Amino acid sequence: MNFLRHRLIGLPALVLSITVAGCSSADDDTSAAVPSPGARATKLCQNLDKVLPSKVAGESRRDPEPASALTAGWGNPEIILRCGVPRPPKMIDPKVAEGHDADAVPGGVNGVDWLMEKGDGGAYRFTCANRQAYVEVTVPEGVDRSAVLIDLASAVKKAIPEGIAL
Repeated sequence: MNFLRHRLIGLPALVLSITVAGCSSADDDTSAAVPSPGARATKLCQNLDKVLPSKVAGESRRDPEPASALTAGWGNPEIILRCGVPRPPKMIDPKVAEGHDADAVPGGVNGVDWLMEKGDGGAYRFTCANRQAYVEVTVPEGVDRSAVLIDLASAVKKAIPEGIAL
């Protein structure tokens, strides 16, 4: 009888530990706001999702929640890509990019122009310029920003034609 009691007490503890373990892995999932672009940009972003690399800066793809063809992620902490975002204010008004907001620096990597903005906590946000849809990439502190942009350039060039986003 004593043996049966220990078995029954151990079972709820096992179920509880499995449940807690299952919840903790879900807590590690990164979330990203899904953009809501127009139909043309959405189609371009869906095309981009199909050609994105499985690895960026040596990190495996690990998409954020909620699942969407407009968002992608790699690594932990995650490199987050969002396609179809609105044009950043620093691209609209050159005065915003000067003076106190001088952290916005345009630059090109392998044929893709990017606006670079330094964020809080050492992260950087890059938004492609001169393409028919805006692609935003957030790179956490400690990740090689150049490697990220190099790894994504081919896919962006293939899926998002040059031009002005509407």
